[in-house]
Amino acid sequence: MIHLSGEALMGLRHLARRGAAPATRTLAGLPGGIVTKRRGRGSEPEDVRPWSEGDDRRHIDRNATARTGQLHVRTHHDERDRAVVLLADFRPSMLFGTRRTLRSVAAAEALALLGWRIVADGGRVGLAVATVDEPVVLRPAGGERAMASVTGALALAHAGALEKAGEADPPLEPLLGIAASLLPSGGHLVIASALDAPGPDFERLLGLVAERVSVRLVLVSDAFERAKRPGFFPFALSDGRRGSLRADGAGARALDARLSDYAARGIAGLRLDVEAGPETYAPLMERLDAVL
Repeated sequence: MIHLSGEALMGLRHLARRGAAPATRTLAGLPGGIVTKRRGRGSEPEDVRPWSEGDDRRHIDRNATARTGQLHVRTHHDERDRAVVLLADFRPSMLFGTRRTLRSVAAAEALALLGWRIVADGGRVGLAVATVDEPVVLRPAGGERAMASVTGALALAHAGALEKAGEADPPLEPLLGIAASLLPSGGHLVIASALDAPGPDFERLLGLVAERVSVRLVLVSDAFERAKRPGFFPFALSDGRRGSLRADGAGARALDARLSDYAARGIAGLRLDVEAGPETYAPLMERLDAVL
């Protein structure tokens, strides 16, 4: 599958929410870590419990403390205004795939699943799409109407990108700055890309962006990239052109090592295998949503 359907991305909203009860949607924690409930400082009370070391004394509930003779604190629902920008890489290097679909399509599917989860929880979603032409940019907005705009923009941008599949990759650096500018301090930027040829100044700029907003990475990979067999492999394009690709045999370990390096710099992420499909992406996006 090389084409991206806006209707299919709209249909992912049901898959995104499958099995996600309200209680689980308030869970937070790094993937693989200890899962805890988010505690906020909004105006809506959540519960009253005994005071424990580390609690803020400003939240002491005087009535419960007087009634029981022991310190009690009141917790509140989190009233965060989540603003998230989804950055989709549709540059020519992403228009590649050997199983099921293209890396670009898999990136869009994962971001759409994440977007549906965010708006369902009251957050706002924006979009930035990297292509050979001018980038596609949507400011963060909430609700199903916002996701209709996001999915439609993804489909249109991908159709345009396929027409320029034979051109060279432009750097990701300019779009990274644009995407970050759409977010308030403390907002969230989620990048879905294989990060091929991002530009000579990309890593430095990414570090600067991560100081102001939370950055998460969805590293998209095709089965061909994870193969351990080095060598040259032939390929054919839809327009009849042929060529060859060189595999270095680095395999999945190199991709996971790259993610570990980003995590050490405070940019958490996960690997997205193109051949897996949306059914597998949904729980991964649930885990990613938990740390936004």
